[in-house]
Amino acid sequence: MKLQKLLGCLVLLYLASGASAQTDSLKLSLPEAERLFVKNNYQLIAQQYQVDQARADVITARLFDNPQISYENLLYNKDTKKFLETNSATGQYQAALSQMIKLAGKRNKNIQVANSGVKLAEYQYFDLIRTLKFNLSSTFYKTYYDQQSAKVYQQQINSLKLLLSANEQQLKMGNVAMKDIIRIKSLLYSLQGEYSSLMNDIEDLQTQLKLLTNIKAEANLVLVVSPEEEQNYQLEKQAYINLLDSARNNRADLQLAKTGIAYAESNLKLQKANAIPDVELSLTYDLKGSYPEKYTGIGVKLPIPLFNRNQGEIKKAKIAIDAGKSNLKQQEAVLENEVYNSYASALRTENLYHGFDKNFNADFDKLIAEVIKNFKNRNISLIEFLDFYDSYKASTLQMNTLKFQRMNSKEEINFVTGSTIFK
Repeated sequence: MKLQKLLGCLVLLYLASGASAQTDSLKLSLPEAERLFVKNNYQLIAQQYQVDQARADVITARLFDNPQISYENLLYNKDTKKFLETNSATGQYQAALSQMIKLAGKRNKNIQVANSGVKLAEYQYFDLIRTLKFNLSSTFYKTYYDQQSAKVYQQQINSLKLLLSANEQQLKMGNVAMKDIIRIKSLLYSLQGEYSSLMNDIEDLQTQLKLLTNIKAEANLVLVVSPEEEQNYQLEKQAYINLLDSARNNRADLQLAKTGIAYAESNLKLQKANAIPDVELSLTYDLKGSYPEKYTGIGVKLPIPLFNRNQGEIKKAKIAIDAGKSNLKQQEAVLENEVYNSYASALRTENLYHGFDKNFNADFDKLIAEVIKNFKNRNISLIEFLDFYDSYKASTLQMNTLKFQRMNSKEEINFVTGSTIFK
């Protein structure tokens, strides 16, 4: 009777939803994780500072050169034996004021280069968001479905512990053979080892999530995925050409490559302008050192572009344009291949998913309850019972893996198109 009662508990364990969450657990959905990510991620904050620095360069480019003032005074007059005399009789001093005037529109061209630098920093920021957001969603779904698989292990381990305890009691009474005990222990130890390895993986994945969202390290994350998330994803409603167009219009890395060319073109204009000398105007006053006394003069300083006409920087700017065009073609090729590969992979996963019976898990749960009853009534052997256990675990884990691949394909399409095609 004791064996039958213990085996009867197995039915309840399989029908149970699993272990309840701890009181200090943090329930987290993907939209909530994304909000925390955008608000708290240190990499995004650091990259935003890069954007702010680029905007500060625009302020610098808008500024005019400061005027310069110079002053020279007689230090010591040996005739009067006095220091720093400034009177008109025995003193002497000279003062000058100068201002650099930039020609060829250098200031405006500097502003254009700085504005292009801001766009480069912004697209780098957007591309970082795109990459990290995909890492977040992919890690989130991987963690969630691994947690669902862990529940299966917990259920089977708890059930086998009860079964082992009951059979050990029956072994003492001579009702079961030692080989049956060994088989149960072998399966139990195997499940415990797999469960421990899975929990290590889950801990690593949770660490990545906590780093991405800046959640405290000691938090126990219980991830939540609503059934609507799986149901609302319908790949067949999106045509490949539409996904490709979306990627061309929204991918930040492609826009970054285009902006890189614009930056190089603006820099070429600036370097050509730098080949034209700037003019320095000056106003000078000299008390007694020039003719006539109390001399006031105006001066112009203009470098002669005889040797240095900024040839090297101009050539570098031209090379940067050619390199940028090659980089753009490469980026366009990468984009097209990534979109096609992601779409093809998503189609294969979707076809495989739709090939499974939607009631598979529910039917399997009912079936294992019947198997436990039949084993309790000695209608099936221990070997058959354990084989079914292994099949149940393998099938459930396979389904969780397929669900993860399906949801990850959804997020990968969002990633390669640079937009939220699927929510």
